[in-house]
Amino acid sequence: MKGRMQVRGLLLLLALILLAATAEAGKNKKEKAKKDGSECEDWRWGPCIPNSKDCGLGYREGTCKDESKKLKCKIPCNWKKKFGADCKYKFESWGGCSAQTGVKTRSGILKKALYNAQCEEIVYVTKPCSSKIKSKSKAKKGKGKD
Repeated sequence: MKGRMQVRGLLLLLALILLAATAEAGKNKKEKAKKDGSECEDWRWGPCIPNSKDCGLGYREGTCKDESKKLKCKIPCNWKKKFGADCKYKFESWGGCSAQTGVKTRSGILKKALYNAQCEEIVYVTKPCSSKIKSKSKAKKGKGKD
């Protein structure tokens, strides 16, 4: 009987140690999440500013009350400069070619504004009409009839 009591006591002690270790591990995860020590939740972010030229790696500055910090960011080199890299749009298909202007037009509806960016709800883009007429693919040399 005394042996069983010791085993139960030992199991209880192990369970308490395991519980305490688990609670401490959870606490450490929360501390890592707030590694910058900021309790502020209303951050205002500026645009991504590339380190060189107009695309590639860069940074964006954020402010919240009297705190400020910088985050790394990246501007893709194929983005539409007119809209900004933080405004994401869903575009419809290109319209027909206008004989008067020589351009095609399509519109895009705002899908997402990243980092509180100020974005237009609808944007319009144009591109020159192609002067080339796409022809059906021709037989490749060395293939087909011998």
